[in-house]
Amino acid sequence: MSEYVLEIKNISKHFAGVKALDDVSFNIVKGSCHCLVGENGAGKSTLIKILTGAHPKTSGTVLYNGKDFAPNGTREAMRSGIGCLFQELNVVEKLRVEENICLGQEETKFGIIRQKSNAKVFEVLKRIDPSIDPKMLIEDLSVAKRQCVEMAKALAMDSDVIIMDEPTASLSEEEVRRLFKIIADLKAQGITIIYISHRLEEIMELADYVTVLRDGKHIDTKPRSEINTRQDLIQMMIGKVIVEDYQPNDVDESVKMIEVKNLNNRKLKNVNFDLYKGEILGFYGLIGAGKTEIARALFGVDPYAGEVLVDGTAVKTEGARAALANGIALVPEERRTQGVATSLSILDNTPMMNYNTIATKGVVNKKKEVEVAQEYIEKVGTACRNEQQSVAYLSGGNQQKVVISKCLNAHPKVLLLDEPTRGVDVGAKQEIYTIIRQLAKQGCSIIVFSSELPEILGLCDRIGLLYDGELKTFIKNGPEVDSQQIMHVVTGGN
Repeated sequence: MSEYVLEIKNISKHFAGVKALDDVSFNIVKGSCHCLVGENGAGKSTLIKILTGAHPKTSGTVLYNGKDFAPNGTREAMRSGIGCLFQELNVVEKLRVEENICLGQEETKFGIIRQKSNAKVFEVLKRIDPSIDPKMLIEDLSVAKRQCVEMAKALAMDSDVIIMDEPTASLSEEEVRRLFKIIADLKAQGITIIYISHRLEEIMELADYVTVLRDGKHIDTKPRSEINTRQDLIQMMIGKVIVEDYQPNDVDESVKMIEVKNLNNRKLKNVNFDLYKGEILGFYGLIGAGKTEIARALFGVDPYAGEVLVDGTAVKTEGARAALANGIALVPEERRTQGVATSLSILDNTPMMNYNTIATKGVVNKKKEVEVAQEYIEKVGTACRNEQQSVAYLSGGNQQKVVISKCLNAHPKVLLLDEPTRGVDVGAKQEIYTIIRQLAKQGCSIIVFSSELPEILGLCDRIGLLYDGELKTFIKNGPEVDSQQIMHVVTGGN
């Protein structure tokens, strides 16, 4: 019988022409803690979704306990013995603990749910956390104890593989230590843990084996005993990042377009920075670092405490309308749900942030509307039949150009770009980079929030490094920038 619980062989996954996983192969030893690491976009989440039945693979084979494994949905994967604790916990707050553990496993007769014996519920809870009462409501439990309920649910389904995706993101230090003890106990019972985290200290402490993914490819799998320091792990994660595209901008440091003082909210902790005229400022960090939260706060989507000055004047951006009035526009992280109305045409989308460019006293000038749409199609190079084409039928890169067109039509002083090239092909990326550089040369001040280090190093004049809601430091871009030191900071190093 094989020593491997999972054998992943030549797995590839494509989304609309984009390779999320590219011929990935490695094995997972039974009863081990196998840590999966890599930058954002490395392919970790896609692989987990294939293992849990959320996504079908494009090609390749998965063997589970020596047998071909291709679950038709998450329920089939769970019933086969693979449980998953996602970062966003999958519990029903208004139900009791025992009801959550049995959810989806209820015994029925003639369509009526029968009262199930609580013996198994008590047994699995005792193994995980004896202090949790099965009769308690989930809403009365801490995040850590809700995680314990998720683990108990997996054990109640006789899972012999439990996947944990960023499980310590919302835990205190004491709760983290408790989780690590639970993991050790589960391993002692022969259960395999697949552990995903950006916190490298956790990887160094927990791992029996480490697999590194980068840009959808399998880089290496090593026993933890062969990884001496977190710097060795960083080297595996990012390799050598060589950026030759950076072109310094003519930044006017005598003019501050934005001053941010002590920005705080549920995620951010005393963030302070300035943005100068014509500057491309970058913020880089991994999942949960706070990039998107800064963008959303500045655009008035999320509430915040602190002070924001635009062009020397204190403003309070409560809502997108106020932000646009203050000269701030945002290209959001999720273009299809937040950036464009895909059911409408390019013509309909382009003026959405500033109808004053096409209307007088509330009456739309149809000729002007067409002229504005055509102007930005030409300006940003949107590939389309004409301005009447539905946005739904554009490529990802051209949809992103429509979002950028909307923002430019608002004539912003400051343009915020949250993950500006996510899900677009290489050619479209370069075109968007060219647009960003041209805007900076024209005096627009730009902030790029990105989880792609080559993108940040190729575009930005200064780079703010974020970790867990804190702005750890700024670095000035140039040939002496050390990409490994950047990764050291954004994974929690000093």
